[in-house]
Amino acid sequence: MIIGYARCSTLAQDYEAQLDALRVVGAEQFFAEKISGARSDRPRLAKALAALQPGDTLVVTKLDRLARSLKDLLTILDAIAKAGAGFRCIDVPALDTTSPYGQLLLGVLGALAQFERSLILSRTSEGRKRAQAKGIRFGRKPSLNAYQRQEALQRLAGGETTRDIARSFAVSHSTIARLGAQST
Repeated sequence: MIIGYARCSTLAQDYEAQLDALRVVGAEQFFAEKISGARSDRPRLAKALAALQPGDTLVVTKLDRLARSLKDLLTILDAIAKAGAGFRCIDVPALDTTSPYGQLLLGVLGALAQFERSLILSRTSEGRKRAQAKGIRFGRKPSLNAYQRQEALQRLAGGETTRDIARSFAVSHSTIARLGAQST
């Protein structure tokens, strides 16, 4: 079965032209919605993917109707493949996973996405190391400054409870307890 998916971003737009194009290519079942493509939680797309059976084909008029990013596209195409179905895009005939050429193209896209992800991870790691070498600290800022930490430790040593100390500094008692544990 050929299942058609149509989407437009705003209520002012109309997806009827997409539905007409999907009818021309033989779509028998349709899922259409008016929702931003940037959202990953598109209910009608989820229903279209759930409706796919082995041997079915999901068809869209344009690639941007299905996904806004390569990552999103690959995630959706993976869900289609897991259902045992194929994918076709009317305006880009090469994106037809029911053909060997389309499967090759999809493999190349997947490899490029994986390569891009590894480059991003590498650059991020290098940037983090450079920042740490410059003395930049990551994470939350300390709740207490050095003077407050010293005072809290003195008060703990004097026998005051962690709750009373925490209340006076407007922090949680676990912050004071951790401070005490670190000093021992």
